[in-house]
Amino acid sequence: MIPVSSATELPTFADVLLAAERIKPWAHRTPVLTSRTADAELGASLFFKCENFQRMGAFKFRGAMNALAQFDEAQRKAGVITFSSGNHAQGTALAAQLLGIPATIVMPLDAPAAKVAATRGYGANVVTYDRYKEDREQICARLAEEKKLTVIPPYDHPHVMAGQGTATKELLEETGLLDALFVCVGGGGLLSGAALAARALSPDCKIYGVEPEAGNDGQQSLRSGSLVSIATPKTIADGAQTQSLGNYTFGVIRRDVDDILTVTDEELVACMRFFAERMKMVVEPTGCLAFAAARKHRAQLQGKRVGVIISGGNIDLGKLSAYLAN
Repeated sequence: MIPVSSATELPTFADVLLAAERIKPWAHRTPVLTSRTADAELGASLFFKCENFQRMGAFKFRGAMNALAQFDEAQRKAGVITFSSGNHAQGTALAAQLLGIPATIVMPLDAPAAKVAATRGYGANVVTYDRYKEDREQICARLAEEKKLTVIPPYDHPHVMAGQGTATKELLEETGLLDALFVCVGGGGLLSGAALAARALSPDCKIYGVEPEAGNDGQQSLRSGSLVSIATPKTIADGAQTQSLGNYTFGVIRRDVDDILTVTDEELVACMRFFAERMKMVVEPTGCLAFAAARKHRAQLQGKRVGVIISGGNIDLGKLSAYLAN
């Protein structure tokens, strides 16, 4: 693959600060919402960072814009390529459109139709593959080599990680010190970026990643101390259907994250219903991971100040209706 830079060191909070300034002209400063019902249920004070209200509907716009904004003239002219099940695809496509950069996105055949349509709507060329039989990184690398495109992976890149960290930076600037922070985990870009910001702005905060029970590669990796890879998990949390954390993301997670927890698909559906009924928000299954874990571990959160990152709200309305009807 052709990286944006030859950086080999892990990103730092200084990189998050630079990313915040870099993406400021384009990214929304998303709201931090509270819910008395959620507070009463958990016996804690919860602060929801609502990245479902970010441009293109998810935090992924932050990392993509931070990475693409650093392209040189040759890279901008040739174009960007990435692989994604949906949100990084949309984030990259939108960032590329805003910056006038051609974009090619490798997406699985079973990616949510709304995410595929939105990616194409932002002007990107979509190349599909079978996620259970084909290797998306190999497809991406081949196309990058053929067309001299710059690869921006969905999570395992310092510029992407720093961009994602800006969400937690904003959260903590608004809330002040937190006792705990819950963040969803796919490849670890959001969690690692969150850890960089939280360790700098709220050093004593406990940081928890959250995965679907069917895909706990991150949990296995953190607890074993080495990267664990699994088969593509089958879960409604399509944004967390990754097979392993990245080298960069795991480096930060291993150092800074306290634990990685898991929740079931049924618990995600219950959270989707809560957000829709009580907070009047559309949240995709992956976006519910953090709150589902906070609910599950409420006994340890009594009287605490708790941050919850809602990662996105991109879901087919037909699927949303089906989930909420059950």
